[in-house]
Amino acid sequence: MEKLPPIPKVFGTVTVGERGQVVIPAAIRKSYHLNPGDKLIVISGEGGPIGFVPVADFNLFIKHHEQFLAQIRKNVPNQA
Repeated sequence: MEKLPPIPKVFGTVTVGERGQVVIPAAIRKSYHLNPGDKLIVISGEGGPIGFVPVADFNLFIKHHEQFLAQIRKNVPNQA
């Protein structure tokens, strides 16, 4: 059986400011080596969760999620 990507970790909460800005918690910035000026891709499903992915890590993010979805598809019976 293939190893699944790790389950995301919860780092806390953020508050949206008047100008729509959020402060990324220091633990995440440190963990991902984020610095002022770094670019993040903002992702979301329709009405779904919102996520930020560093531009430099986006291809790896997609690869891990493709593997995760493939594993789920293997374990879910075909529903016609």
